[in-house]
Amino acid sequence: MDNIIVYLDDVDYAKQQLAPMTSNSQAERTHWILVACPPRMTRHISKWVSYSARENWRAKWADKVFAQISPDLQASGDRVTCMLASSSLTDMTQDLLSRQGTARVLDARRPRLGQDLPPVTANQPAPTQSKWTVPGAVAGMGAALVLAAE
Repeated sequence: MDNIIVYLDDVDYAKQQLAPMTSNSQAERTHWILVACPPRMTRHISKWVSYSARENWRAKWADKVFAQISPDLQASGDRVTCMLASSSLTDMTQDLLSRQGTARVLDARRPRLGQDLPPVTANQPAPTQSKWTVPGAVAGMGAALVLAAE
């Protein structure tokens, strides 16, 4: 059985990434290990929401994501295991690889403009930082000013 660990945070983007892998008709079944990476909450949210409420929200968010992706994967007879990211992704990947033996790792998290995603494996190349990188809001404001000036 082929094991594939998939890190995801957006249903539509993950479905696009998984489509080429699920469309092939192979005799060997696949064990999909889906790891949900919920959006980060701001550090100031702890004033208003308790730890248990935050964990409940994370679990409900992950359940919604799994409910939208799992049926598509199980339709072809594949096995699906769903997990919620709880520690650093590199540690989680090492733990899953030690339990599963061999597995492929797919990072199907949606890239964000001006924000680097943490790596999922220890040997994943770090994103290159350029001194010319401009945050998206500043670039958008510049474009708006140019349009307003014309």
